[in-house]
Amino acid sequence: MLADMHTHSLHSPDADRGASVEQMALKAQELGLHTLTVTDHCDLNYWYGADEHKYEEYYLSDSSMFGSRDYAAASIEEVTALKERFSFLRCGIELGQLAQAPEQAALMSADKRLDFIIGSLHMNRGKPDFYWIECKKMDSSEIVSLLDDYFAEELEVCRTGDFDILGHLTYPMRYIVGECGIPLDMTRWEDIIREIFSTLISRGKGIEINTSGLRQHYGLTFPSLEHICLFREMGGEIITLGSDAHRIDDIGAGLGAGAALAREAGFRYTAVYTGRQPEFIRL
Repeated sequence: MLADMHTHSLHSPDADRGASVEQMALKAQELGLHTLTVTDHCDLNYWYGADEHKYEEYYLSDSSMFGSRDYAAASIEEVTALKERFSFLRCGIELGQLAQAPEQAALMSADKRLDFIIGSLHMNRGKPDFYWIECKKMDSSEIVSLLDDYFAEELEVCRTGDFDILGHLTYPMRYIVGECGIPLDMTRWEDIIREIFSTLISRGKGIEINTSGLRQHYGLTFPSLEHICLFREMGGEIITLGSDAHRIDDIGAGLGAGAALAREAGFRYTAVYTGRQPEFIRL
């Protein structure tokens, strides 16, 4: 009876064989999930609709990977229409790059149909998503600089953004460590991670245990156990579990392992959100 708080439907352009919200709800029903929250992408630096042609400046890579305003609106409409039929279904959004487009972020977060908002950072200012960065061609100082900028912007998001849960902290590790096999000593960023956690705690926000890394080359959750433990030691109380599923077969994937890590870190409850308010269910 765990809750999957981070999933993507066909309204996320990067969804692999993306399913409709109805198909996802039926899968969650089959799995016996307590809650399914659909959190399609709205990467805010791709805010303009496809017919407006105002976002060429962001075409640093294949823009079809990212969710603009149009995708987000379609997702919210479909989820909202199905909530009465599926009582366990919640309407969420994954807002990317909140600090890069604060006015657009405010417009999205004000939508009263949203139950839940994940605040995420997929790309540094002026850079493509980490997915596209060829880290193997970079020297160690360039990678360190990328991560310095990433964690600094994460802290800015945590200080200013209107969201409920910080999504997949340590996201760049998926590519730097997992895909490229480049080892990293995280000691350099421990102080700023502590500051990120302190800011989240002071604002009544939490972190997610994103289990997608367990089924990828990285092999760990985002963040991993050491940082889940640190968040708890610092007084963090709110966590969510999310598969970050981009296809129907991955809904619920790894939630049991994520819950075990949460318990190991000292958490006894995980959160689900309705109307932007948390409810706690026992792990």
